[in-house]
Amino acid sequence: MITESTQALERMNIVMVGHVDHGKSTLLGRLYADTGSLPEGKLEKIQAICHQQGKEFEYAFLFDAFLEEQQQGITIDTARTFFKWEGRQYIIIDAPGHKEFLKNMVSGAARAEAALLVIDALEGVKEQSKRHGLLLSMLGVRQVTVVVNKMDLVGYRQDTFEGIEKEYREFLSQLKVTPQFVIPASAKQGDNVAQRSQRMPWHTGPTVLETLGRFSVETARKPRPLRLPLQDVYKFDARRILVGRVASGRIKVGDRVVFSPSNKTGVVQSLEAFNVDPTPLQAQSGQSIGITLDDQIFVERGEILSHEDSLPLVSTTFRANLFWLGRRPLELRRPYLVRLATREAECEISAIHRIVDATNLSGFNGEEVKTTVQRNEVADVTVRAKSPLAFDVCADFENTGRFVLVDEYDVAGGGIITEMLRDREERLRVEARQRDFAWVQGNVRSEDRATHYGHRAAVVLLIGPATTGKAFLAKKLESVLVAEGRYAYLLDAENLRRGLDADLREGDVTETVRRYGEVARLLIDTGLLVISTTNPFDLPSDQVVQAIKTLVHPAPVLTVYMSQEPGDCPSEADLAFTGPEDFDASTRQIIESLKQKGILAQALGSKPAFQYSI
Repeated sequence: MITESTQALERMNIVMVGHVDHGKSTLLGRLYADTGSLPEGKLEKIQAICHQQGKEFEYAFLFDAFLEEQQQGITIDTARTFFKWEGRQYIIIDAPGHKEFLKNMVSGAARAEAALLVIDALEGVKEQSKRHGLLLSMLGVRQVTVVVNKMDLVGYRQDTFEGIEKEYREFLSQLKVTPQFVIPASAKQGDNVAQRSQRMPWHTGPTVLETLGRFSVETARKPRPLRLPLQDVYKFDARRILVGRVASGRIKVGDRVVFSPSNKTGVVQSLEAFNVDPTPLQAQSGQSIGITLDDQIFVERGEILSHEDSLPLVSTTFRANLFWLGRRPLELRRPYLVRLATREAECEISAIHRIVDATNLSGFNGEEVKTTVQRNEVADVTVRAKSPLAFDVCADFENTGRFVLVDEYDVAGGGIITEMLRDREERLRVEARQRDFAWVQGNVRSEDRATHYGHRAAVVLLIGPATTGKAFLAKKLESVLVAEGRYAYLLDAENLRRGLDADLREGDVTETVRRYGEVARLLIDTGLLVISTTNPFDLPSDQVVQAIKTLVHPAPVLTVYMSQEPGDCPSEADLAFTGPEDFDASTRQIIESLKQKGILAQALGSKPAFQYSI
């Protein structure tokens, strides 16, 4: 939430990176000490501890707070610290330099607007220096200043500095990265950190502190359209407050906004803030805010809020540059979790186009063809998610164009989106968006129907071979739900095929599916539980399922697969039955699954479970 203390200050996220022992934490400690940003007595306390332990005081100890870090002499986690200087609040992300902790750096740099990259003047450009430069370019961090630290160890020699500057600029130029400044410094001695060094009069550029002030935040650059990834939904009394951090642009009371990928729309009725008086009428990039709408629509975490004239891209598939840090190689078709802004979704890598080695940039032009990506390699890949994602190309929007991949609960890679790829549902998705924007809504809301009916509107799709009893199970399920007092309807696709499809050419099954989805959408708007089989469609079941999900989105779809052989179940199915031999048991399982997903209230007459799951 916006607070009174932070509202007036411009915020700047800066990540500090560099090879292990090149002095990042020391530089950070010196910056805080020389700007008077340390809590009172902290410097003296650390100095006293060092004296008691019989070791020389290091500015790095101010931030390497864990005893294990001080013993090993390396930063092992991503630390976020804050200080204010000349009207701006700096959020410094001290990312680890040791290669074993690179995965933490991905999480740190993914929030950064600019970077300080530290190189030891005595050791020069190291392997990790190149890896970090490449990683920053892959994550779309365009504002970079290089600090050549420990100049005291080389006698403050200008030729040593210029050699390192030349070598690293040439490396970065291959990545199309141009550092704003390259600064000779000694964090230990305080040279060119906050004060200009008398020992290096040949340096006429800014100090490290001055270069921080020359980094520009998003609001200071060219105006950008609104992007607000939805972080959560809070419910107070009858109000829903949608909260998140404005990634770019501005939002104000009275704006008509769109949520992607659901296509839900609403008008901003109020902005909610904590400890702010009066309540703000607008918010801008960098501010965390809550909003209420004129209509209590159902939206979930992970959606991206924008204005209607500048929508984000929506697809299940995108092309990306990916930096891989996983313990095991990245593999085609292996399941991963993609985290993009506040959204998480299951995904897979459907294509590896080229590989580049982070150390020497070999393979950058696609000389080698590989089917796996090894640790510390960069790849140009295609990512395919199981459900539609809202995103942007990173060149246009950094915050909604970056992502990380998770492999079995471990952050294993990060990268930037370079291109949206059209999937099979793109045409249907565009049509559904146009339909939803023009939809004439009555006075009865979907939440009102759900409370009255005891369930949310949803689709239960039964798929699989025709001889497995799908039609019988669909009729059985409809009968049981209606007998319980639910509002259910069997939508048999065969009825549409015989009626609405009379004007279609023979074999035009794609249009048949589209029309079926539109009818299902109408029934969903009435609050019904729509039950259906997909027998008449001469298409693979996964195509039918994805098409229908696209057309009825964001209404939930429960997919039930009925097979003739045990274990024969596609990945898109939520439930699977063989036969079945016991239709009563299968019906009970489907109903229980609807309850677990918050579609059915646990008991008729109670409020639906989804009312409390937000």
